[in-house]
Amino acid sequence: MTLKALSATQFQFENQTHFYKGKVRDVYSIGTDLLVMVACDRISAFDHVLPRAIPHKGQVLNAIAGLFLDKTKDIVQNWKIAMPDPHVTIGYRCDAIPVEFVVRNYLTGHAWRVYKSGLRTLCGNVLPEGLKENDQFPQPIVTPATKASEGHDEDTTYDEILEKGILTQAQLDELYRISLALFQRGTEIAAEKGLILVDTKYEFGMRNGQIVLIDEIHTPDSSRFFYADTYEDLQRNGQPQRQLSKEFVREWLMENGFQGKEGEVIPPMSDEFVNSITERYEELYRAMTGAPLERRSYDQIEIQIENSIKQALKQIEHE
Repeated sequence: MTLKALSATQFQFENQTHFYKGKVRDVYSIGTDLLVMVACDRISAFDHVLPRAIPHKGQVLNAIAGLFLDKTKDIVQNWKIAMPDPHVTIGYRCDAIPVEFVVRNYLTGHAWRVYKSGLRTLCGNVLPEGLKENDQFPQPIVTPATKASEGHDEDTTYDEILEKGILTQAQLDELYRISLALFQRGTEIAAEKGLILVDTKYEFGMRNGQIVLIDEIHTPDSSRFFYADTYEDLQRNGQPQRQLSKEFVREWLMENGFQGKEGEVIPPMSDEFVNSITERYEELYRAMTGAPLERRSYDQIEIQIENSIKQALKQIEHE
C-alpha cells in the first residue's frame, strides 16, 4: 500500500500572478500583495528534495509555524493573515532579505561539524576551546547565511553583509536584535513544554519600509529541539541527545552515503523509515502543543485545499 501524502499542488487562482515551487512549499502569488503558501509533505536535506513525501509533515509544519507567528507578533510583525486549511497559510507578499539569520545556543549540527574540523570561528563568532558536541555556548550567537537561489546557502559574517551592501548597519543591527529576541521567546515557550530550543533560522522581508518576519518559525524543519529532562545526564555521559528535528534524517542519509555532493545518489526510503519520520514530526507537535495531532484525511485533499483557499481569498478581498 502506498502511503498517502501531499507531494505537490497545481492550482490556478483568480488574480494569480506567479507560482513558485520551493523545497517544501508551493507558493502562489495573488495580485501584488498576497501569497498563498501550501506546506506540502515534501522533505529536503542537504539542499535536495528527497524522493518520498512524509505523511502529515506539512500539517505539522504549518500548525507549529502558525502557533509561533501568533506568539511573537509583539516582537516583530509577520506576514501571516489566515490559515484556512491545515496545510495552508495566506499572508502578505514581502521583499525577501537574502540573508538567513541562524541563532545557535548549542554546539550541534553544522556548528559541531565546523568545530570538529578544528576551526574556532563560525560566521565571525569566536567559539570557546574545549567544548564537546551539544555543549551550550556562553550565550546564543547569530550565524548568518546568504540565501542561494539554488544549491547550498553560504555562511557569512556581519561585516561581509555590510561590505556587500545587502543591508545598512541600522537594518542589520535591528535584525540581529529581533533574531535574538525571537530566539529568547522560543526558548521560553519550549522550556514550558520541557524542551530546549537548540538552534533555529529566521527569514525576514521588507513591506512598506518595515521589517517583517516571513516563512516558518520554530518548526522541526527550521529548528532543533532537545528534551530538557535528559539533557544534563546524556551530556555528562557523552551520549547522543534525544532531539526533535530533521537532523536524524541527515544522519541517516550520511550513514547511507549521501551528503548532497556531486555524484552521490539519494538512498531509497522504505515505508518503515517514512513512517518513522512522520512519528518524529508528530512527537514534536505533541510536545509543543500538549495535544496529539489530529491527522487530516488525504481523501480529495487537493479539492479541499483549493476550495478553502478560494473561500479565504474572497473573504480577505472583502475585508
